[in-house]
Amino acid sequence: MPPRPRSKKPASRTPRKRPTLAARADKYDCYQRAVQCVEAEIDFIDETFRALRGRKASRLREDFCGTANTSCEWVRRRPTNIAFGFDLDPVPLEWGRTHLLSRLKPAARKRIELRESDVLAAHPDMRGTLDCVLAMNFSFWTFHDRPTMLAYFRRVREDLARDGVFFLDFYGGYDALREIRERKTVPRAGKGRDTEPSMVGFTSPFTYIWHQERYNPITGELLCHIHFTFPDGSRLKNAFTYHWRLWGLREIRDLLEEAGFARTTVYWEGDDQKGGGNGEFTPSEQGEACASWVCYLAAEK
Repeated sequence: MPPRPRSKKPASRTPRKRPTLAARADKYDCYQRAVQCVEAEIDFIDETFRALRGRKASRLREDFCGTANTSCEWVRRRPTNIAFGFDLDPVPLEWGRTHLLSRLKPAARKRIELRESDVLAAHPDMRGTLDCVLAMNFSFWTFHDRPTMLAYFRRVREDLARDGVFFLDFYGGYDALREIRERKTVPRAGKGRDTEPSMVGFTSPFTYIWHQERYNPITGELLCHIHFTFPDGSRLKNAFTYHWRLWGLREIRDLLEEAGFARTTVYWEGDDQKGGGNGEFTPSEQGEACASWVCYLAAEK
């Protein structure tokens, strides 16, 4: 019997490299899990407006809204709530429509409107109609000079109802003047009471890095970044970059008064047992000269 031919060995194939965790991650999803707690934010807005005005707010505008996560939370709260989200960047707006608005119930989705619009522009359809305007995550620091900031505050006041309230957040302390990196571990999505769900199905834990790269004490300009690093060593570097002016709280209150607001109130965060913030904000005219602090500011028309 003739010898059987030998079978040829299959050609060796280069094993496919699995995409890194950074390549699979979504920066907006990571931001939402690491930075935002819209439930607590809306709790504060809702309770504070009711305390100041004796009624429930209904019509809210979120300036510099990004993905409009806060606006989505607002319309979920009550069937009478209406939200408008303004942002100049179409990319996060579209992300919000795809991943956040799509998850709302149809009735709630009808009560939210996103606009690719400049917050400095006139909006005649909103003049005198809004209960609340929000400028959160220090977004209004994108305005570096007094005339522009004053123009923005006047525009907000113009669009508020007679008893409307403008809400802002603020941070400071001597760490705000330093060129530093701060890290926080974000657990696996959906694991544990205080973890945010993933909107894109990416559940890996990661590290959030807040990077204050450069501060100019002459101009007040502050350059900051957000980076995300993952357990496999991959990273999203400069996932977000902010060119801000580091404003003083007293300066901003003076500008709000100049813009015509009747009263401003600082809501200072209390301390937990370890000396950090406890998430409870109360009216105060006496702050602590600590390394880092966060507060809310309410400006009443």
